[in-house]
Amino acid sequence: MVALIIGMLVCVALAVAVVAVVAIPARREGRDLLTPQGEELISAAKDKAREKTESALEKTGDALSTAKDKVTDSVGSIGSGSTPEDTGRHRAG
Repeated sequence: MVALIIGMLVCVALAVAVVAVVAIPARREGRDLLTPQGEELISAAKDKAREKTESALEKTGDALSTAKDKVTDSVGSIGSGSTPEDTGRHRAG
């Protein structure tokens, strides 16, 4: 099992080395790493991810504001019958 893990790590290290040998000089020369079609796919994926993130943030914000309103309403209704002197005191029933 250990030999398998070590072999996999060696393969990953070799893959990283090959990518570094090929990609880094190409980027320094100003060449693109992807074809124009690949660039379009990446751009579309980024746009879709941005839309999903904004949608999730908007839904989360709405849920938080709704929860905050509910908590405020329930705390307000509980504390409405108490006087300032009773604040912080527990009543035994």
